[in-house]
Parts: sequence; structure tokens; C-alpha cells
Amino acid sequence: MSDKIHLIGLNKDELAKFVLKIGEPKYRASQIFKGLHERRLRQIEEITDLPKSFREKLNETSTTSTLEVESRYVSEDGTRRFLMKTHDGYPVETVFIPTEKRDTICFSSQSGCPLKCDFCLTAKLGLLRNLTVGEIIEQIVIVLNDVYGEANETPHGTNLVAMGAGEPFLNFENLIKAIEIMSEEDGLFIVPNRITVSTAGIVPKIYEFAKLEKRPHLAISLSAPNDELRDKLMPINKKWDIEELLQAAKEFQNSLRKGERFTFEYVLLGGINDSVEHALDLAKLLKKYNLTRVKINLIPHNSAEPLEYKPTSWDQVEKFKKTLEENGVSAYVRTPRGRDIFAACGQLAAKSEPNLVQIAN
Repeated sequence: MSDKIHLIGLNKDELAKFVLKIGEPKYRASQIFKGLHERRLRQIEEITDLPKSFREKLNETSTTSTLEVESRYVSEDGTRRFLMKTHDGYPVETVFIPTEKRDTICFSSQSGCPLKCDFCLTAKLGLLRNLTVGEIIEQIVIVLNDVYGEANETPHGTNLVAMGAGEPFLNFENLIKAIEIMSEEDGLFIVPNRITVSTAGIVPKIYEFAKLEKRPHLAISLSAPNDELRDKLMPINKKWDIEELLQAAKEFQNSLRKGERFTFEYVLLGGINDSVEHALDLAKLLKKYNLTRVKINLIPHNSAEPLEYKPTSWDQVEKFKKTLEENGVSAYVRTPRGRDIFAACGQLAAKSEPNLVQIAN
């Protein structure tokens, strides 16, 4: 498989060059693109508006699907976790989160993660490898087809969040290219305004991200109001400390368009970073850097062995939120989803335990 072209990861220009190179007319590229993205077909044989001889040629030189779904799990709250494997055997996890008005797909940018955040189960895997453009897009197609069926319209809009396994900004080029392909009107047509990318704080890429003309929303994982605590919780802070991170955030704020905001994510850890004093320090920190167009996404920690951290009590969550709001900071609480199937934030670690509730094929 490794020497075959992964067609779903090619943009329109690359597809056109590919079909011309193998002796076919350029318009075949549009047929392939629509078949894979708009109709969400998974096999070359299913693109029946292509001549049979051309499909046979494509099968010899290329592939459309490289991810295999190993397991699918359903939570009591309707969340689904998909455990997939790459062609070379690495785990990829993707989560579907249904809501009444709009569904969300949380996708991965890497297999594993290199950042070693102390409260995150994914960190225990370490980095296995970056995902390709095609592997990023395939996750979305697989989930949409599983939930809604192939070639069908989704009943309402779909949001994407790059908050699965991995640090998206350490796979920046592949991520941005995948987003550009997914935004095409005759494809998946999931535009950047419906996509959020979360980073633990890769400062140079925040500056680069700020310069993009068409970009998704940005979320920055902060989780501590001072360097001493953040060094322990998120070792990336030792490379780019809070001052460097918030200077980059301020530069990003300066690039915001009318009505646009961005987010700081703050994982609440019981007895560690969740006191009223921590909330006051956080509000002071944002004021110091004049970060006025940011909102705080409070995430109660999702416990899982062997992590020793415990979630903050709901009473303390409310106190933390109220303290921020009383000090002029917009804050909201992310409701935990899929905890029982290891699908919640920080729980993705390729678990395939037999006692989890699987979705029947």
C-alpha cells in the first residue's frame, strides 16, 4: 500500500496532475474528487461514473482507503468512539459527539502524542507518527458514513475539532492541507468556520496560524496560571513559557476579524489548579496581556488509570467559573461526554477493553 497514491489526500490540482500523468483527461480528476468527498465513497469500484478500465488502472496505482476500523464503542450519552488502525498498524482514534442542533467530530492529527502532559492518558502512548493528509480526512468520512450512511446528506451541520490524539501544530502542514480539502464546496464542504484546532502551545505555529487568510478557530490549552504549575502539568511550558505563549496569543488576538474570538482551555484538576485563588490569578494574567476577546473553556478532568488526578467537584467548578466572570472573563464549562467508553478529553489511549459497549456492525 505504501507505494500507492492515497487519492483522498490529494487536492484538486494534485488530482488533475495525477490523472494527466497516467494518460487520462483532466476532467476525471473532478469525478474522482466528488466521488471520494461529496459522495463519500470508500472504494474505487464504487465510483461508477468512471470507466471500468480507468478504475482498474486506478487500483493498480492508487488507493482510496487506508484506515481500518477495529472497534466502535457507544456511550450511554450517545457519544461514539472509533478505534482505527493505519496500514502500518498504528492506532487512530476519532470521536463522534451528537447534539440536537449540530454534531461534532473530534479527530486526531497524530498517532499518540509527544507532549507528555501529566493529566492526559494519550501522553502515555508517546508519539508513534504523524498522520497523513489522507488519514486525517478519512477519519471524517468513516465517521459520517457510519452515522449517516454513505452518500447521504447529514441531517444538520457538522463541526470538527482537532482535539483528538496528538498535537495538531506538530503536524501543521498536513493539518492545514486536510482542512483546505475538506472545505471544498463540491466535497465535504466543512468550512474553517466550523472547525476548531487546539494546541498545547507551539508558539511559532500560533504566529503562523495567525497569518492564514482562511483559518479555523483557535483553542490554546493553558491549564495553569503560573509557570511553576504549568511546567509540571504541561512540560511544553519549559520550551515556551506562559509569557511567550500569551504574547503569541495577543498577536493572534490582533489578527481577529470582527466578531471573532478564541479560546483558552483549562483542565480542572481536583485540588491542583482549581481554587478560587487560581481563578483570580488567571483573570489577572489575561488582564496583564490585555486578552479581552478570549473565552475560557473549563474542562473537568476525565479520570482514567493510571492517572492519579481527580476531577474537580461540580461545586468547585461553579465557584471557579463565577470568579472568572466576576472579574470580567467569559467562561463556560464543557460537559463531559463519553467518559464510560474512554472517549472524553484526555482519555484517548487506544483502549479496546472487552467490557466496553461495542456498536454492532
